[in-house]
Amino acid sequence: MAALYSVADFLDLLWRRMRLILLVAILGSALSLVLALMKEPIYTSTEVIQVNLPQIAGDLAKSTADGSFARRIQLVEQRLMARDTLLEVADKFGLREAFPGLRPNELVTVLRRSLSIRGTPAANSQTLGDGAISVLTITATMSSPEQAQALAREISDRTIRLSQSSRIEQARETLTFFSEKETTLIREIAKLEEDLAELRFQNDVMSPEEVQVRGAELIAINESLLTLAREEIELRQTTEEAAATQSGSYAQRVRDEYDAQMVALTAQRALLENRRAELQASMVMTPELDRQLTAVKQALERKKSELEVVTERRADAEVGFRMESALQGEQLNVIETASLPDYPSGKSRKSLALMGGVVSVVAGLALALLMDVLHPALRSAGQMQRETGLMPVVSIPVLDTRPRGIRARLHALFRRGRGSP
Repeated sequence: MAALYSVADFLDLLWRRMRLILLVAILGSALSLVLALMKEPIYTSTEVIQVNLPQIAGDLAKSTADGSFARRIQLVEQRLMARDTLLEVADKFGLREAFPGLRPNELVTVLRRSLSIRGTPAANSQTLGDGAISVLTITATMSSPEQAQALAREISDRTIRLSQSSRIEQARETLTFFSEKETTLIREIAKLEEDLAELRFQNDVMSPEEVQVRGAELIAINESLLTLAREEIELRQTTEEAAATQSGSYAQRVRDEYDAQMVALTAQRALLENRRAELQASMVMTPELDRQLTAVKQALERKKSELEVVTERRADAEVGFRMESALQGEQLNVIETASLPDYPSGKSRKSLALMGGVVSVVAGLALALLMDVLHPALRSAGQMQRETGLMPVVSIPVLDTRPRGIRARLHALFRRGRGSP
C-alpha cells in the first residue's frame, strides 16, 4: 500500500526500504561532495562612487551638460560593456589566460555577467522623476580576489573618466553648435543688408536716414508755405484798409507795394511747392518695390532677433564649457575603494555538501514511497482491516531463515561448500 495512515506505517516503510534509502542518500551525498569540491570559489569586490553637485550654483553659471544623470550613466555603462572595451580590460589584466578555454565572445559574456553598475537614487528623485543619483556601486565577481579587486577599480576609473569626458564633450558640442549658428546668422544678416542696399541703389530709393531728413524738409516747407499764406492775407487786408480809408495817392502807393510783394511771395510759393513736389515724388515707390523692400526688412529683423537669442545662448554655452573644462561641474568621487576580499562570496563548499546530503535523503524517501505506489500490497492486519473491512483470524509473520551473525553465516557457507545438506 502507498497510503501512510500512522507512524507505524511510516516506520515500516523506512524499515522495508532502508537499503534503497541509504543507497540513494549515500550516492547523492557523494555526488554533492564531489560537486562541492569541484566548485571554484567566487570573490566579490565593490567600489562606491559618490555623485557630487556642481561647485558653482546653477543660477550663477548653468552647465550645458544637463539632463538625467541616470541616462548619462546608462550610456557610460553601455560603452563600458562594449565588446572591444571588455576585451581591452581582459588583455590588461591577463584574463584570457585565466579563462584559456573560452573564445573572445564567450569571455565577453562572462565579464558582462561578472560586472554590475548600480545607482542609488537621490532623495526625492523617485517622486520628482529627475533621474538624480547620489551613489554608484560597482561590483566585480571573479575567481580570485586580486582579479575581482583590480576589475572593480578599473571599471570605476573608466566610469569616472567616461562621465567627465562625456560632459565635456556635450558642453563642447553645445558651444560649437551655437557658435556656428551665430556665424551663420551674421553671414545671412550681412547678405540681407547687401540685398537691401542693392535694391535701394537700383531703384533710387532713399535710405531711412535720407527719408528722415527729407521728411523734416517737407515739414519745414509746409511751415514756410503757411507763413507765406499768412503774409498774403495780412498784405491784402492792409491794401483793402488803405483803399477804404486813405486818399487816392496813398492808397495807390500801398497798392503798388502790395503788387510788388505779392510777386515776390508768389515766386517763393512756387519755389517751395516745386521743391515739395520733388521730395514727395522721390519718396513715392511702386507697390512691387514696396513689397520687396518690406520682405527684405522683415527677414532682416527676424534674423537680428534670432541672432540676439543665439548670441545669449552661445555666451551661456561658453561659460558652461569653461566650467566643465575646469572640472567645476558635476563630479564623481570614490568614497569607498574596492578592497581585497578575504572570503569567497556565495555559499561555501560545506553548505553545498550539506544541502546535497539533505536533498539526497529526501530523494531516497520519495523513491521509497514511489516504489510502494508502484508495488501496492497489504502488509499488516491493520491495513487489511482498513482496506477490506475484514478482520484477519491469523497473521503469520515472515520468517527469516537466513543465518544470523558472522560466525553462523561463515559456518553455513562452509557446509554449503562441502555439499552438506
